Amino acid sequence: MTVEEQYMDALYPEDPVLERVKANIRELGMPEISVAPNYGRLLTLLVNLSGARQVLEIGALGGYSGICLARGLAEGGSLVSLELEEGYAAVAKRHLTEAGFGDRVSYRIGEALDSLAQLEREGAKFDFFFIDADKENYPNYLEWAIRLANPGAVIAADNTLLRGRTVNPDKNGPSVLAVRRFNEQIAQDERLQSAMLPAYDGLALAMVK
Repeated sequence: MTVEEQYMDALYPEDPVLERVKANIRELGMPEISVAPNYGRLLTLLVNLSGARQVLEIGALGGYSGICLARGLAEGGSLVSLELEEGYAAVAKRHLTEAGFGDRVSYRIGEALDSLAQLEREGAKFDFFFIDADKENYPNYLEWAIRLANPGAVIAADNTLLRGRTVNPDKNGPSVLAVRRFNEQIAQDERLQSAMLPAYDGLALAMVK
């Protein structure tokens, strides 16, 4: 973490709800890869500003980002969260419930691409998307988000720098190549208006025209 990131994080008091989520994730031996706290605050702000009522999260993990998204929901809004691991979804559900959002979130277990196809068959549309799952499918997730988007929907995606690997020409694994392709697409796709934030591990933001 850079000095600038540490400075900005220190401006905010600790969030006991989210700190408890992080501690539980650590105790359960789950990957400690939740969205950075400052980006979590940004997600809450963006969901709130956009007036989103239907939010889709691709990758639940332990529920940290889910809480951030749910905090910004408009009155009567709901969160659909896709998670490959049933155990992770159960942890996320418990954390969302403890945070007071249990009645506003539902989980789809299994491969996200299958769940996305099912959502399309159901006619589901969303106002906000957060992508934070397996990196090799980032380009696919972006395309699905555009397909399932209401006009003006916002798309956010975490880890666009992959801890520096994205910008390292010596790194060319499948995840790196996929994220580079995703970054290029989100920057150049004429269906989107976008911006890229380079702090923490990188965050992509776009609005569907």
